[in-house]
Amino acid sequence: MKIADLLSLYPDRLWTLAKQVGVTHAVSRLPLHENGDTSFEYSDLFALKQRFENFGFKLEVIEPGINSQMHKMKLGIEGRDQDIEDCTKMIRNMGALNIPIFCYNFMAQFNWVRTSISTPTRGGAIVTSYDHSQMKDAPLTEAGIVSEERLWDNLKYFLERIIPIAEEAKVKLALHPDDPPISPIKGISRIITSAAALKKAIDLVPSKYSGVTFCQGTLSTAGENIPEEIEELGRQNKIFFVHFRDVRGTAENFSETFHDDGQTDMFGAMKMYKKMGYDGPVRIDHVPTMGGEKNLDPGYGEDGRLYAWGYLKGLMEGAGY
Repeated sequence: MKIADLLSLYPDRLWTLAKQVGVTHAVSRLPLHENGDTSFEYSDLFALKQRFENFGFKLEVIEPGINSQMHKMKLGIEGRDQDIEDCTKMIRNMGALNIPIFCYNFMAQFNWVRTSISTPTRGGAIVTSYDHSQMKDAPLTEAGIVSEERLWDNLKYFLERIIPIAEEAKVKLALHPDDPPISPIKGISRIITSAAALKKAIDLVPSKYSGVTFCQGTLSTAGENIPEEIEELGRQNKIFFVHFRDVRGTAENFSETFHDDGQTDMFGAMKMYKKMGYDGPVRIDHVPTMGGEKNLDPGYGEDGRLYAWGYLKGLMEGAGY
């Protein structure tokens, strides 16, 4: 198992902390042009990879931010083929640069949703939480009502076009479940809301390069048994990337937690990854904001990651990694 984390585009304090605690692999957003627009170009990806390598990290995963998640393609509206063309260019360039994993999701119009970013947890630390009752009367977006059938059709349309490119480039496509795993939200259906839905999605266009980002927190809120699902997907060699976090609650009402304070058998999960022979990247995901930190980027503070990295490494050692 490769210890990775989502790092910024340029060296900063988090890069240094990650290096000091033993992180070896980087997960990154896409690079940016000078005007701030997302770049899919070879030269910009090359420079990004070189920065990480010069610091001692291997760039393992591209995980685009909200502004480059192909929402026109997901909605099936004008511009979707340009989204796919951009994705094609990115995957080909990733393959040429030996960046092996593309983490994507099929959450249309907006990304993960929370109703609070300041929920207190152990010792007064701050986490995010979700209460679906607060979203039931939320207004529609400009996309209006978007059905599940429409999203499934659009996902198949995307995969039919992008999987041959991924196979050619030898880049793995790792589908992340919808967070929260509940449908609809603001009139937009969510379709990747369970382990069964993940399996259905990767069976739409079967390929050894089409698999999943196993997000433990999302699947736990969906009510899944995490070690059992690791075993099932692991036997199929479909886990390409792991988001390591935990929660308390259900899809309708949950809060995030410290990694050792949620409802998942985290050591059982780690032992199952080991049993299944998983040797891909794992990244810490959604940590609490600790005392003294400003809650400017909820879920992605620095101090909480220090604790989570240590906990992850302890579990890995106990499981025999």
